[in-house]
Amino acid sequence: MAKHIMVTGGVASSLGKGITAASLGRLLKARGLRVTMQKLDPYVNVDPGTMNPFQHGEVFVTQDGGETDLDLGHYERFIDENLPRSASVSTGQIYSTVIAKERAGDYMGQTVQVVPHIINEIKARILALGENHDVVISEVGGTVGDIEGLPFLEAIRQIRYDVGRENICYVHCALVPFIGPTKELKTKPAQHSIRELRSIGIQPDAVVLRADRPISTELKRKIAMLSDVDIDGVASAHDVPSIYAIPQVIRDEGLDTYVMKKLGLDETIEPDMGEWNAMVQRQATQTGSVTIGLVGKYVELHDAYLSVQEALIHAGIHHGIDVNIDWVQAEELVDPAFADTRLKDLDGILVPGGFGLRGVEGKIQAGRVARTTGIPYLGICLGLQSAVIEYARNVVGLTEAHSSEFDPDTPDAVIDLMDSQRDVNDLGGTMRLGVYPCKIAEGTVAYKAYGEPFVYERHRHRYEVSNHYRTQLAEAGLIFSGLSPDERLVEMVEVKDHLFYVATQAHPEFMSRPNRPHPLFASFVAAAKTYRDGGHVTTTATAKAKRAKTKVN
Repeated sequence: MAKHIMVTGGVASSLGKGITAASLGRLLKARGLRVTMQKLDPYVNVDPGTMNPFQHGEVFVTQDGGETDLDLGHYERFIDENLPRSASVSTGQIYSTVIAKERAGDYMGQTVQVVPHIINEIKARILALGENHDVVISEVGGTVGDIEGLPFLEAIRQIRYDVGRENICYVHCALVPFIGPTKELKTKPAQHSIRELRSIGIQPDAVVLRADRPISTELKRKIAMLSDVDIDGVASAHDVPSIYAIPQVIRDEGLDTYVMKKLGLDETIEPDMGEWNAMVQRQATQTGSVTIGLVGKYVELHDAYLSVQEALIHAGIHHGIDVNIDWVQAEELVDPAFADTRLKDLDGILVPGGFGLRGVEGKIQAGRVARTTGIPYLGICLGLQSAVIEYARNVVGLTEAHSSEFDPDTPDAVIDLMDSQRDVNDLGGTMRLGVYPCKIAEGTVAYKAYGEPFVYERHRHRYEVSNHYRTQLAEAGLIFSGLSPDERLVEMVEVKDHLFYVATQAHPEFMSRPNRPHPLFASFVAAAKTYRDGGHVTTTATAKAKRAKTKVN
């Protein structure tokens, strides 16, 4: 039978439950255990696919096409496992399933209620992940005391009767704030949070105290006594420079050993963290930096591009260089002259995925600046589409070229709705989602980055490069460096005689790992470093001026 770790949180959201859970997962996997993870989200949406990024951050896409919470990205990056869509469970999914069963007569006319029907469905989702795994780590979203989270808390309370007390461990994360005027860490919020958890029948086995500084043994002992938790089960999870250093913090606190012991696992097995710790050390000793302009419309909320940020960090760790992100609001770049000025001193330009008309013209201008100045460019999803539109307008001469998504009346829809999407009416979960193969052309920058002719990448889109314009674009010099195996879909494009101008319809950021950066991001950051050092010859005046400035500095 699989062992279960239930992670809850109190006092405040965005407290770090996901990173704590993922760090535990990393440490347990490093001990040779088969670990999987799951996020239980109380929102009534079926999935985050149609939710506003300002409210929910990015949508993370799994291998099998699930649109999930961004915490699954943290899970995958830490435990280095490709999780299924079933690793993301929302209230909307649970109620949809229960109502469908009731309509089908599965409950034989019973009165359908939260207890037992909703609770049983939640438990079934958790227990299903136990097959073929030694440990299942389930994080409950939100905070203890939230009305919408009560069914999930009741479900994880009941599970101890299904799996046995010896096979489950409850880990609670709580805030210990530092009060500036009195110069004190205060434990009262954590105490109230634990009391609230115990009032609904869950006794935590371990408590993780989140603070901006280490928690003293005295305060840990106080929490242990008031929460009826062993002192060894109270851990300090204080702020550190990198989230990838948190597993070592957890390890130093002995939390992983304590959890192993609670679950009846062999705690004497030492975790093999050599490769991970070496990666953290490389990050701590990076020298020099490059500045990447991330051009988007949600730049005020960095979580909207969380996986892109992390993929850039991974590439920087790989090359031993710090990657600074300059957050560029796409709407500000509509004026070409301003775009030239705003972007000219960057070492690289990245245009990520997105939806909707707002900011598109600015993204098109970003592609133009990169193409004409020699600044390395990486386009992702909409970043490919905007690059193709720019090329069609300014190189091919189709001055009114656009995407039919943004201008249904354009005479030259170089980006158009995929044939498979034309009869789709529902918005949620109906795009081209999940992993698809891509054939890479030899001799291209993309081929050099990947080093192989056939790759698999995750997708999330409805629109594609129109095949009607492929010949015109190719004759004008645009390189189609990646195609679907049947050559019907354009997956990657690049610009000839450019240091690095590569755009992909996929989302490579979802498959990047801190100790194994995605090839496109690694090559992009390497190109940015080369460009920063003036190592690529172009004929444009702007690029020459930048190289001269670099040499003087």
